[in-house]
Amino acid sequence: MLEIAKDVYHIPLMPRNSINAYLIEGFLVDAGIRSSYKKLGRSLQNMNVHTHVLTHAHADHQGSSKKICELFDLPFWCSLEEKAQAESGMATKEYPKQNHIVTKFQQKYWAGEGRKVDKTIREGDTLGNFKVIETPGHSSGHLSFFRERDGVLILGDTALNMNLLTTNKGLHEPPILFTKDKELNRLSLKKLAKLKPEILCFGHGPVLQNKNGEFEQFVHDIISL
Repeated sequence: MLEIAKDVYHIPLMPRNSINAYLIEGFLVDAGIRSSYKKLGRSLQNMNVHTHVLTHAHADHQGSSKKICELFDLPFWCSLEEKAQAESGMATKEYPKQNHIVTKFQQKYWAGEGRKVDKTIREGDTLGNFKVIETPGHSSGHLSFFRERDGVLILGDTALNMNLLTTNKGLHEPPILFTKDKELNRLSLKKLAKLKPEILCFGHGPVLQNKNGEFEQFVHDIISL
């Protein structure tokens, strides 16, 4: 676990930052896959954590949610559109190719049990000093979280900072295999780029210090395709 800004901690759950969670002002954002439970639990045991919230309810983000909520007695929050998947544990329900081997693998081995959602959140709500931003596309109810005072953006899977096959660092759109609506996700990326974030925290890939506008350039380039 590494503090990357005041009260913002990066929790890498798999090698090379391939799956990440974050602790922001006491809110645990995402929970990796089912087997992330032990590592996540160790990381949080001496931290002030009071609420668990999802960017979205895919298998690599909700896998340990139920166990972590039970271990630390945390309320569980997500968007209204993700509620059914978060509560049922049917984490791959929106994947475009339901019969694909990866879809079946993730549901069987990565997805965790569902848990009752205590509160649904939407654009305009806040997590401490972080504003909730609706960023649908990768999933129907995907959320991002932005702290204006220092430009920290938790953007889940609207973009990745790694190639999932090679694990090499670099900005990419989320894979089509796991993305409900590519064009809607691009609109969400355009929305986030307008914020001009300074520190970007991804579900997959290392944290990006956006000193030279790399993120805005990336979004400009893909929108222009």
